[in-house]
Amino acid sequence: MENKEFKAGVLYTAAAYILWGFLPIYWKLVQNVPAGEILAHRIVWSFVFMVLLLSFSKKWRPFIRECKQILRDRQRLVGITLASIVISINWLVFIWAVNSDHVVQASLGYYINPLISIILGMVVLKEKLTKWQLVSFLLAAAGVVNLTISFGVFPWISIMLALSFGLYGLLKKTVAISAMFGLAIETLIVMPIALIYLVSRQTVAGTAPEVFTSTTGLLVLSGVATAVPLLLFASGAQRIPLSMVGFLQYFAPTLMLFIGVFLYGETFTHAHLVSFTCIWAALAIYTVSRTKWFHHLESRFSRSY
Repeated sequence: MENKEFKAGVLYTAAAYILWGFLPIYWKLVQNVPAGEILAHRIVWSFVFMVLLLSFSKKWRPFIRECKQILRDRQRLVGITLASIVISINWLVFIWAVNSDHVVQASLGYYINPLISIILGMVVLKEKLTKWQLVSFLLAAAGVVNLTISFGVFPWISIMLALSFGLYGLLKKTVAISAMFGLAIETLIVMPIALIYLVSRQTVAGTAPEVFTSTTGLLVLSGVATAVPLLLFASGAQRIPLSMVGFLQYFAPTLMLFIGVFLYGETFTHAHLVSFTCIWAALAIYTVSRTKWFHHLESRFSRSY
């Protein structure tokens, strides 16, 4: 039974990261729409999808109870409100990056993300930094510095994506809520702003929106594209060790990198190669250092000397 659960966990988690990895292709299909408008649609239709899901799964009563508990708990309310704002910023930057031909830089952001999370944990949660985590962070920092020096431009897209997603994860730890309820509440919080923005766009344009178009269909389905990977991840991650989740998470940025370079023909220079090599090495060290056999090997080596 445990083996089946483990296999299911790996399958669900890998599927989530693979879907996230292919997400740039989805946003490219609606690149004629401004990034802010895509974000607004994503928020609205994600909420609509979650309402339908809550209805079909008959979880309305637990959801309402959860909402009431959050309203009574000021810390959780502030935490989930900030989380909804931070993830909206992350979505906006990612959509803009993809549709502005910066998929490679977006992939770099999600490679850096685990290392940003280490620093946030150290600064905010007062977690201790191991020597191997320090080595990983310094290697990743060297990669970012190399890109900055080579191109004369700070890779703000990568840093913004990594920082916003890292902050989102940190805020979610303070709230402790299921993925289904979390996404429903987060989109509910920012939905009024999204609706006002969409209405104002139509008012400024002075025309009624076209209803039956492929672009409209894709924007409506963005709710499904947002919710499905998240729910798969939530279902899979609870079945497998955190170290396995950490390994599988690199599927997404690797797919993004390949899509950016081979599908959309984005530039991948020698400077990119050096920086990505630094970051890949950092991630390899970080991932291996979290395994039990590495700690066992390290302790045996320490005793030998």
